[in-house]
Amino acid sequence: MKQILNHLFEHKSFNSQEARTILTNISSGKYNASQMAAFMTAYCMRSITVDELEGFRDAMLDLCLSPRLDQYALIDLCGTGGDGKDTFNISTLASFVVAGAGYLVAKHGNYGVSSGCGSSNVMEFLGYQFSNSPAHLQKSVEKAGICFLHAPLFHPAMKNVAPIRKELGVKTFFNMLGPMINPAKPKYQVVGVFSLELARLYAYLYQKTDKQYTILHGLDGYDEISMTGGFKTFSKNGEFVYTPEQLGFERIQPLQIGGGSTIKESADIFMNVLTGKGTTAQNDVVLSNAAIGIKTITPQKSFADCYYEAEASLMNKRALFSFNTLLDIGNE
Repeated sequence: MKQILNHLFEHKSFNSQEARTILTNISSGKYNASQMAAFMTAYCMRSITVDELEGFRDAMLDLCLSPRLDQYALIDLCGTGGDGKDTFNISTLASFVVAGAGYLVAKHGNYGVSSGCGSSNVMEFLGYQFSNSPAHLQKSVEKAGICFLHAPLFHPAMKNVAPIRKELGVKTFFNMLGPMINPAKPKYQVVGVFSLELARLYAYLYQKTDKQYTILHGLDGYDEISMTGGFKTFSKNGEFVYTPEQLGFERIQPLQIGGGSTIKESADIFMNVLTGKGTTAQNDVVLSNAAIGIKTITPQKSFADCYYEAEASLMNKRALFSFNTLLDIGNE
């Protein structure tokens, strides 16, 4: 590791195979905690390259457990986190809305590291029992339209890194990896990223895959559509910039989509939205992100049509039905 750290301190980069090997060694416990912390910290102070990100991704996918969901055409809506905005759990709620609209979702989630409340925190608080059983996950997809993949159960090699990430408490390159290492390898993906630079790296890597994808970046620093400002999308159809006004919405204030200061507050917001008690701002943000998910699966549809599908799912309580069904399966 000393040689690796010196390489980084000299502002040199690794090719994809070197990066793949390093992350494989990190995951196998070859290095001590101080060395791993130094390695992660180095990447907080320099830009990651496309080759490094690709190598890290490939190592994680090599090591993960398969949920055996290849027979389903799945979508994941997942942000990198690390934007420091402390919003409520928008992409998780959007996932249930998409499932309620009749599409199949494999939501990849984890505990919050750089934010107070990740998707796994909320799901666990609300009573969901995490599982990596393929039979359980297949039943979830077929009955609820959605399964929840709690990252630590599918990436056991990460147990060496998790405590260090928690102690550091800041975004690391593992935030960047999260959406790319969904063990279900979904056919469709909406990825929210916290910086324009990272959005371009993602776009380059996703162009090399056979996925249908939309990469989102809020131009004021959000890793999702926030309606606080404009956002940029990257897909196989090109790059586009949208404003809330173009989509027929008024801009909102950041405080209107805050996530609360505790997991309970976040969970209360989550259930308020699902049960039809969300504010207009909360609903608009969730439905806009869900609409992008639906449009990623059916690109021939307009954003407005996709939004109406999402709205029907939420207002007719089909999203809530997906959530309750998933909880019931988790408690069997």
